[in-house]
Amino acid sequence: MCCVATVMVLLGPRLGIIVWGLAQPARWDLAFSTFVWPLLGFVFLPWTTLMYVAVAPGGVTGFDWFGIVLAVVADLASYSGGAYGNRDRIRSYTPSAPPMPR
Repeated sequence: MCCVATVMVLLGPRLGIIVWGLAQPARWDLAFSTFVWPLLGFVFLPWTTLMYVAVAPGGVTGFDWFGIVLAVVADLASYSGGAYGNRDRIRSYTPSAPPMPR
């Protein structure tokens, strides 16, 4: 089950970017003036890219910033969650408290 969740976190937003980009290319053209930013977003910050495309055509104001910050947190959590979950498998890691039994 953990592997399925990991695959969905990594591939889910990227698949969403591909499908949404093919379905509504005009919206992506309004959000980005060049192809470089969506490509970098696809590779490094897919949730943030999706949120930016959702709010950018109308202008990023007010509560839209909360959504973008939440998407950045989701991207960072998807990268750091695996390291935190496997911290007891790292040889040089010395925990301050004993690991919890599984």
